[in-house]
Amino acid sequence: MAQHRRRTALPALAAAVSAVALAVTACTGSGGSAVSSSTTAVTGTTASPAGAASTVTSPVASTASSAGATIASTAAAGSSGASTPATSGASSGGSAGGSTTATAPSTLDTRYPPAVADQEVSDAQVDAAIGQVDGLATAVMRRSGIPGMAVAVVHHGTVAFAKGYGVRKEGSPGAVDADTVFQLASVSKAIGATVVAHEVTEKTVDWSTPVSKYLHDFRLSDPWVTSHVTVGDMYAHRSGLPAHAGDLLEDLGYSQSDIFRRLGVLPLQPFRSTYAYTNFGLTAGAEAVAAAAGTSWPDLSQRVLYQPLGMTSTSSRFADYAARPNRAWTHVQVGGRWQPKIVRDADQQTPAGGVSSSVNDLAKWLAMILGDGTGSGGVKIASPDALDPALSAQIVASPAPPQDRAGFYGFGFDVAYQSSGRVEIAHSGAFSAGAGTNFVLLPSLDVGIVTLTNASPIGVAEALNQQFADLVQYGAQRFDWYGLYSQALGGLGAPFGRYAGKQPPANARPAADLSRYVGTYANGWVGPVQVRRAGSGLELVIGPRKQTYRLTHWDGDVWTYQPSGESANPGSVSAVTFARSGQGAATSMDIEFYEQDGEGVLRRT
Repeated sequence: MAQHRRRTALPALAAAVSAVALAVTACTGSGGSAVSSSTTAVTGTTASPAGAASTVTSPVASTASSAGATIASTAAAGSSGASTPATSGASSGGSAGGSTTATAPSTLDTRYPPAVADQEVSDAQVDAAIGQVDGLATAVMRRSGIPGMAVAVVHHGTVAFAKGYGVRKEGSPGAVDADTVFQLASVSKAIGATVVAHEVTEKTVDWSTPVSKYLHDFRLSDPWVTSHVTVGDMYAHRSGLPAHAGDLLEDLGYSQSDIFRRLGVLPLQPFRSTYAYTNFGLTAGAEAVAAAAGTSWPDLSQRVLYQPLGMTSTSSRFADYAARPNRAWTHVQVGGRWQPKIVRDADQQTPAGGVSSSVNDLAKWLAMILGDGTGSGGVKIASPDALDPALSAQIVASPAPPQDRAGFYGFGFDVAYQSSGRVEIAHSGAFSAGAGTNFVLLPSLDVGIVTLTNASPIGVAEALNQQFADLVQYGAQRFDWYGLYSQALGGLGAPFGRYAGKQPPANARPAADLSRYVGTYANGWVGPVQVRRAGSGLELVIGPRKQTYRLTHWDGDVWTYQPSGESANPGSVSAVTFARSGQGAATSMDIEFYEQDGEGVLRRT
């Protein structure tokens, strides 16, 4: 059984005293405000010379990974009041020129305040919660109708529950079991963070190592940020890159190195004070670590994590997943039915979303985290000093008003504070192509749960895990977690575009002569895009794979096409608006789909 290190309340008490001192100093004329001092204390970072602190943002696009903390904070609002330290009731007094020594009343507890809530949770209560997992899983499978799912629970370093439900592929034989391999999507980020923690332990790198030290061609639009952004910054999504920068280029077929080069085109948000969930930013941080280790990221992960822990069904290569006989196919809903229609190869961003694994393998990984970096049998993956920063709040991910609890992000992990006072470490994964995954850890109780599904993210994995967390902490379920999560994540499957689901106007203006549109257009982000004749109409040819899309006339110089890929849900429609001067040829085009990155305008070359 893994030995779990119990942390004392002393660091928390010291941090509270320090925060109060900072706030008082800020309010008495030392420069800055109490708010900015508090923000600095929470994030533990400094601003770049060019930019002062700015409002922390939480993009809607990041819902898949941070919805757990957000919903938990919202649902439990109103129960986050601070308690007064036991010694605050002491007073001093006496006549002028004299004093008396303050003493605590004998009825008060003279120990330091506990790190977690005083509410005791027995092993028996945890065991009772584990005993209900099978029923909870069966119920959410029935309610959601998803094809398949697998669940595992770890307690005190051992696997307390592991089971599969449903089928691996709709319409085909083959049941899901605890060894079925699923694509993990963004749960890969947390797994990769433990790979980095190993390299920090080995002193190959540190969380503060600049990315550019090992990725020599890496460039952002701000040279100062380029030279200072660290592995930790990338794993905390605080580099200043826009949310999901690079994802649309991956769908076009650009390679990882192509995307890294193009990141330098994008304007940055304020460095280290803005949270924006960015797959290729995190991937750059991971690839810098692999370069420092002198190997590839998949090989590094295999050597320092998967092999030592005996995770024999886990890989960071899509080809390994595709070759597994016991694998779960991804499913999307078409006409109200789940169908295995889309294949998702995430190799270009494998540190951020390309891991595949089973719940039996992931149980070993969870036990290692709960064991402070040491897995079953004493296998050491990372030192506590290297791992703890990943599991600690590094930036505000979900801002909240004072009466609520904000959500935080560490290095590859979501960090939340429950209404019980306990820290919850978690992460979700979501492929619109058909994967929804989640794990939840309660370190103070040495327990964790992981749920993997082979369906588009509709909140099943998150709901089941929060139901379990409720039972563990409170002995009962408190909310309709599936209802909350399915509503919160429902928008992830919505089609893109202002014309999605609509018909062209009945009185549409005619297009110009088609020759006015034909030509090549380009910008530094999307690259060259060709508009060419196709029979009696037009087509768009875009990206290194020469993906071809039929253009449909909408109104005047506005056309549309149906984009494809992980970032384009079924039914998506992108407008393509040509700019012309008088009756002449078009001088530029604006592709609505790439306005998501602020780079939709391409000029004729």
